[in-house]
Amino acid sequence: MKAIVLVVACAFAVAHAQFKCPKSRGQFEDPIQCDKYYECDEGVATEKICPDGLVFDPTIKLVNKCDQPFNVDCGDRLELQEPQGTSEFCPRKNGFFSHPDPAICNIFYSCINGEELEMNCMGGLHFDEKTGNCAWADIAGRVGCGSNSNKKLSDGFMCPKETRTDKNGQIITHPNYPHPSDCSRFYYCLNGIEPRAGQCDSGLVYNEDVQRCDTPDNVPECKDWYKDDDEKRTH
Repeated sequence: MKAIVLVVACAFAVAHAQFKCPKSRGQFEDPIQCDKYYECDEGVATEKICPDGLVFDPTIKLVNKCDQPFNVDCGDRLELQEPQGTSEFCPRKNGFFSHPDPAICNIFYSCINGEELEMNCMGGLHFDEKTGNCAWADIAGRVGCGSNSNKKLSDGFMCPKETRTDKNGQIITHPNYPHPSDCSRFYYCLNGIEPRAGQCDSGLVYNEDVQRCDTPDNVPECKDWYKDDDEKRTH
C-alpha cells in the first residue's frame, strides 16, 4: 500500500513539475483539464482549480477567470474535476442546469455553491443548455420535451388546457385557479401548464375575481372562513 501511495505522489509531483510558466507572473490554463489552471509567481507555478461547475477562461481580463462552461471555449481541454453535486437539481455545485425530468424543458435551476434556485422560461421558450438562456424550441433543440399538460398535483389538480385572458384580452402567463373546498388556498399554472399549489397569508382568502388573495369581506362565499378562529380568540 505504501508503494502505491508513493507512486501516485511521485506521478503527481512529476505532472506538477512538468508545467512551465509561459511568463514570470500570471494565470495560465492546464493543457488537459478545463477547470484547472496555474498561478505563476516569479516563474513558480501553483496549481489551482475552479469551483465545481465552472471552468478557466484565460481570455478574461479579471483576477477571477473562472466562468460558466457555455461562455468558455475549452478546445481540447476536455477533462474536469469530479462532480460535487448536492442534489438532482444541482449535479455540480455551480452552474445552470436543466430540470431532471427531460420532459420539462421550460424549468431550469441556477446553482450557487450547491444551493438551487428554480427558474422558468416564459412564453413557451425552452432552456437552452448550450447557452444557459431561454430560447425558442427549435433553437434550444431539446429532445423529449412534453407539454406538461398531463402533470397532476397529489390532490388531482391539473392545469386546464384552455388559456386564460385578462380583461384586455391578453393571455395570462401564470393563471390562478380557486381551490374547490379551501378558501385560503388556490392553484397557479406556470406558463399555463405546470401546476403548483398556492397558499394565502393568514387572514386572507383567494378572490377569483381579482386573481389574488384578498380580505374575506370582498369574497362573499368566503366571508366567514376565519369565523371559528375569531371566536376561539375571543373566548
